[in-house]
Amino acid sequence: MQTEIVVALITLGGSAIGTFGGILASSKLTAYRIEQLEKKVDKHNSFAERIPVLENRLKVEEHRMDDAEEDIRKTNEKILNMNRRNSI
Repeated sequence: MQTEIVVALITLGGSAIGTFGGILASSKLTAYRIEQLEKKVDKHNSFAERIPVLENRLKVEEHRMDDAEEDIRKTNEKILNMNRRNSI
């Protein structure tokens, strides 16, 4: 009967070690995956912070292009008017 108790205690110890080892491994894996997700979120957040800056720059550039196009149109009109005057 004593050998049965010893075998049961050894089995209990092995099961406990295996269970705690599994819990530790799972915990490490979960912590690693959370860390990776946090990195992705940080990357996304920094991108989201830059979008309004880019939108503002785009608006400025659109206004500059509109102004440049208007200047070109006015210059072309002046050249056409000068050519008409010279051809008369």
